[in-house]
Amino acid sequence: METLHYRFEGGQRTLRPSAVVVGVVGSGNLEVLIEAAALDGACAIEVTTAAVGFGATWQAVINDFQQRWQLMDARIAINDMGATPAVVGLRLDQAVESIIGGAA
Repeated sequence: METLHYRFEGGQRTLRPSAVVVGVVGSGNLEVLIEAAALDGACAIEVTTAAVGFGATWQAVINDFQQRWQLMDARIAINDMGATPAVVGLRLDQAVESIIGGAA
């Protein structure tokens, strides 16, 4: 298992004060947990993955996600069992849409 941490400053979109879980790890896919959190305007993302050695790919997917959504005061936990980058992006978007409503 590998754990990766990302933190983004300067976001512009806040979440409703709630939490959402999207996806299921047990299916061999991944789950995304997202919640509003007092992080001084930052968005913190922690990825726990069984696919060790894909840090550059995760960095690209997470950067793309944050560029799209510009979240602030948000904490996201991703539990991965080998999902493809496209599935990761889809689950992240589903989580944000569930908690704020609407599209990017």
